[in-house]
Amino acid sequence: MAYQGKGMPGHVHNYRPVQGASIGQPSTQVPRTVPGPPPRTVPGQQPRSHPTQADVRTKSVLKEAVDAVVNSFAKHTHGYGRVNVVEALQEFWQMKSSRGADFKNGALVVYESQPSASPPYVCYVTLPGGSCFGSFQKCPTKAEARRSAAKIALMNSVFNEHPSRKITDEFVEKAIGDATKSFKGAAGEIDNPNTGIGAFRFMLESNKTKSMLEFQELMTVFQLLHWNGSLRAMRERSCTRQEVLAHYSNRTLDDDMRSQMALDWISREQETPSVISRELAMAEQELESCRAAGRELRFPKEKKDILMLACSQLEPMTASMC
Repeated sequence: MAYQGKGMPGHVHNYRPVQGASIGQPSTQVPRTVPGPPPRTVPGQQPRSHPTQADVRTKSVLKEAVDAVVNSFAKHTHGYGRVNVVEALQEFWQMKSSRGADFKNGALVVYESQPSASPPYVCYVTLPGGSCFGSFQKCPTKAEARRSAAKIALMNSVFNEHPSRKITDEFVEKAIGDATKSFKGAAGEIDNPNTGIGAFRFMLESNKTKSMLEFQELMTVFQLLHWNGSLRAMRERSCTRQEVLAHYSNRTLDDDMRSQMALDWISREQETPSVISRELAMAEQELESCRAAGRELRFPKEKKDILMLACSQLEPMTASMC
């Protein structure tokens, strides 16, 4: 909070200039506070409405999330003014799971250190809902890299509890409206699951009450299917978008899916030499940009992992070019 002078917090003082005082010379007179005009009652003005039940619930949910983090901070502060953010992050997601949040892979927070023989070290953390964040600082030790990743993930986890991050009817309508304007779609496409906007609406409506971080893994699956060309191949086999959505909505992003996509890229490499190395360079650049900025990075990280897997399965001569 910005300093606003003595008095009650948030109270702004208005000082009148003192006659006879010059610049650089302090005045002996005490500045007076000029009270503002009393509030006026406007004829016909409606009285301020009382908070609705939804407003009370919204504040309660947000307060619970903040209190959980604060209590966790207090528990893990061992008298040195430092917070064990790794433990606090895990406890936060376990709290969400105990209160009914459904996670396909459980409430475990997963860390992955990037192989490196010397600093700066890099660490990634994947949250139960599928979102991924990376250490955003230059870390001299692997432990510091883990703490850095946990810190940005915890900040995003708390922010994710805000009502604006929940998938509700209002959220769906706004997201679909924005998508329609961005892609200049026709009004009839919104309710047709065989169109891109219609498929997007179907995905959102199938995940109501979830937050955007909890929705991230499903989003990443379809981003990868589009990037990999799988959606186009399914369309050529006359699969409808609704059939594709229904199938992949229950799939997790696992090693089997990564291996299948890696095989697709190996086939492309045989047709177009060096395509993997070019795509890998772009994925690494995107990943590094997201990590340094503290942004969610599951999609570029999965692209890099899939392409690295493809490289490892190529012939030795070709793999050395990746």
